[in-house]
Amino acid sequence: MTALPLTWLYAPGDRPHVVAKALTSGADVVVIDLEDAVAPDRKAYARRATADLLAGPPAVPVHVRVNALDSPWGEQDISALAPAPGLSGLRLAKITSPAEITHVARRAARADLYALLETALAVERAYAIASAHPNLRGIALGEADLQADLGMRDDTGLDWPRSRVVVAARAAGLPPPPQSVHPDTRDLDGLAASCAHGRALGFLGRAAIHPRQLPVIERAFLPTEADIERAETVLKAAAAEPGAQALPDGRFVDAAVVTAAQRTLSLARRR
Repeated sequence: MTALPLTWLYAPGDRPHVVAKALTSGADVVVIDLEDAVAPDRKAYARRATADLLAGPPAVPVHVRVNALDSPWGEQDISALAPAPGLSGLRLAKITSPAEITHVARRAARADLYALLETALAVERAYAIASAHPNLRGIALGEADLQADLGMRDDTGLDWPRSRVVVAARAAGLPPPPQSVHPDTRDLDGLAASCAHGRALGFLGRAAIHPRQLPVIERAFLPTEADIERAETVLKAAAAEPGAQALPDGRFVDAAVVTAAQRTLSLARRR
């Protein structure tokens, strides 16, 4: 089983030197941002610079967050970047409907797609969006925009939307979503606590906006020694006696538990 990414580092598309640093940061995936991080008068430059970078294979997987489809730039972003040989995925900002996913899938037939859900309407349609097309490989929340849409003063009310997205991803057969960014790049203790909470909700990994956040995120989502020991016990029991069974300590083992144990050990190989 291939380990899923744990760290996704954003870098502004109009600052190629920052993108170059991101590619050597140790992040599992670098996300070049053409949307919120780029001013309107820099959009065309950011698109050209990103297309130039992705003309060849980058050092690590690169996704591009393109502008929203209803913006003046979204369709141009897709046209310019979908054919790029070095592109690993398109992250689609402000998705609100399954139709938008199928539209992009027709326009960019070979691209892996990732939908960002940033409004109340998108959260309500989370499963429909997550299951819209086979080329959609993941969903995630855009929490800053969602908080603004809901009129929240802090993230206290976000647990329900977070759980909704985790459940929708699982129901659609997608990987667990990564958490949204922690906006305070110096608050590493707060980041660690937030990651622990996200892991408890079912998230796997997290987006970052500064390289200093990467080690904190990775540590938070890697399995502990106790997690590894439990997973090994499950797999040994499953190998010895296929089918559902109860372990001596009372834990019940079935196919879903075995799959979770395999994922734990796959992540453990990163340690």
